[in-house]
Amino acid sequence: MRADYLTLRGSLAFVEQHGDDTAPPVLCLHTAGQSGVQWRHVAPALAARGYRVVVPDLPGHGRSEPAPGGPVQDLGEYAAWCLELIRTLGLRAPAVVGCSIGGKIALDVAARASDELSRVVAMAADAHTGGRPSAKGLRRELSDVAAPARTDRTHLGTLAVLGRSVPPARAELIATMHRREDPTVSTSDLLGWTAHDLRESLPRITCPAHLVVGDDDLWLDVDRVRWAAERIPGARCTVLAGVGHYPMEEIEGFDAVLDGWLAELTSVPAAS
Repeated sequence: MRADYLTLRGSLAFVEQHGDDTAPPVLCLHTAGQSGVQWRHVAPALAARGYRVVVPDLPGHGRSEPAPGGPVQDLGEYAAWCLELIRTLGLRAPAVVGCSIGGKIALDVAARASDELSRVVAMAADAHTGGRPSAKGLRRELSDVAAPARTDRTHLGTLAVLGRSVPPARAELIATMHRREDPTVSTSDLLGWTAHDLRESLPRITCPAHLVVGDDDLWLDVDRVRWAAERIPGARCTVLAGVGHYPMEEIEGFDAVLDGWLAELTSVPAAS
């Protein structure tokens, strides 16, 4: 693993990379309020399978500086930031893989620049949340982010959306790691999540696409994810039994699963 601080859109961004620079690149995006640490097990194992794995911390997350305008509430800003990262690193035809807001950002990147990507895997993401969670409720939380119970709510909330197939010890580790988030940043991310509407943009995604959702994900409606996949030319949709909102953290040996999905998409022609 190697890591760099890059200046992107006016602030320093922390970006780690695994694998050979000449290998096929894969950009891995984290979830709301979290950081690239969510990919700590997957990234080196995926690199060992022959990929150049790029894992950034989005602005205001992990070791990246805040965005110049403060916490981001428009996922489109993150999508533009990711495109600048791709171009700054000179990634040629990368795959973009993301989960939750990362999945939605991945779809947005593909809608903006499918011709620059090889494929996209969007996990735990649909085109529009239909107003869930409540933006009004989230904005109310912004005035209460210093409450000591917030980290406990993050911990318990993470446990609630993990799949039934996750062993208790693994579930506890995932939830404990998630407690590290900045509540102002994570709430702003969720405001972006609930407002971001890609329904009209989906047909513009012409690179091979795969949407993935766990059937134990309390934050997603499986039918909405299927609907989104149907609007993307040639896209496929997978429903994971016993999995919740964080497939890359919940599934043991996820690098092999993701490698399989990426290999399948390699054989799918781009849509016209």
